[in-house]
Amino acid sequence: MSKLENKVAIITGGAGGIGKVTAKRFLEEGAKVVLVDLFQESLDETKAELESLGKVIVVQADVSKEEEVKNYVNKTVEQFGKIDIFFNNAGIEGKVAPITEQKVEDLDKVLAVNVCGVFLGLKYVLAVMKEQGYGSVINTSSVAGLHGSPDVTPYVASKHAVVGLTKSTALEVAPYQVRVNSIHPSPVNTRMMRSLEEGFAPGQAEAAKANMEKSIPLGRYGESEDISNLVLFLASDDSKFITGAQYRVDGGMGAL
Repeated sequence: MSKLENKVAIITGGAGGIGKVTAKRFLEEGAKVVLVDLFQESLDETKAELESLGKVIVVQADVSKEEEVKNYVNKTVEQFGKIDIFFNNAGIEGKVAPITEQKVEDLDKVLAVNVCGVFLGLKYVLAVMKEQGYGSVINTSSVAGLHGSPDVTPYVASKHAVVGLTKSTALEVAPYQVRVNSIHPSPVNTRMMRSLEEGFAPGQAEAAKANMEKSIPLGRYGESEDISNLVLFLASDDSKFITGAQYRVDGGMGAL
């Protein structure tokens, strides 16, 4: 039997690199998938790519807006009657600059998506999972949620906050047999890293990429498939005794 047969999964940031690849993997494993993203056009394109693999619905939402979060949760329950898996994945990188050049508005924008968006998703999805008495949540943090990194302080702060949200909610919902874990990717070959490379070295993005790859013991960026392999494990019953944990998928960066 497939690992996610008849399970229902919500993926935020579902039209992005990691979200889309994970959705494909979930569908191949038998899940029904609800994709949530800010951009309707990207959602429609992603649905068209994936719907031959299984049942996919899309919901446009700004994850930092409470009513829009409630809407994607309610639409999932209305359509499928339950939520087995929540990949709380939407996030933004913010501005690349020293803290002395960051504005409060820059911080607010990153925290709105990366912290408030995760918080609101947990608030409304966990209410459903507690009532069910089961469920698995995977929050996307970063290696930047486990150590510092210069010039992206708002992002680093936001990803550290995801660890606190993960640990606290894992304890709250453990009595209901609901699990909450976080994943911590290294740089991954996605749009976000193209933006960061250009931010770190304007006009020299390729050189920035080469320098960052040198900081990864395995010598390369992660691929979205590398991340989706871990998410699948945490979504499935293979990890049924794991909660409140932080999982690196970082090419060895945590060993440095």
